[in-house]
Amino acid sequence: MLGFGGLFLGGQLLVDNAIIIAKGWGMTESVIGLTIVAAGTSVPELATSVVAAYKKNSDIALGNVVGSNIFNTFFVLGISATITPIPFQPQANFDLVINIICSLIVFSSVMIGRGHKISRLEGGLFVVGYIIYVGYLLASL
Repeated sequence: MLGFGGLFLGGQLLVDNAIIIAKGWGMTESVIGLTIVAAGTSVPELATSVVAAYKKNSDIALGNVVGSNIFNTFFVLGISATITPIPFQPQANFDLVINIICSLIVFSSVMIGRGHKISRLEGGLFVVGYIIYVGYLLASL
């Protein structure tokens, strides 16, 4: 219960302060959510995946990322919308399309690529793609 309370309080602080930062920097809340909040909540996943990949446990690394995305899409979004309906913003269509494209690229890399692996080159391209996406978000302010 103490851990759950800490998690709730940390989430509350993260959201409240992200909104303050967004307004202070003249950014939209969605850009802050798509960048700072997303990166901040993904750091534990990054650490787990890097350690798993380093120890040659690639199934854990890939499963962690895929499982987290499925969990966030269905469970977190579902619970959030059950508590308070979430209005859809048409400007989010671009981000949804990018999400779908990225999922298809990861799928094709794993299923079609050599040895059913994501190579270092592909990993580097994923990082470059993310940097381009964040650059686009920040440039569109």
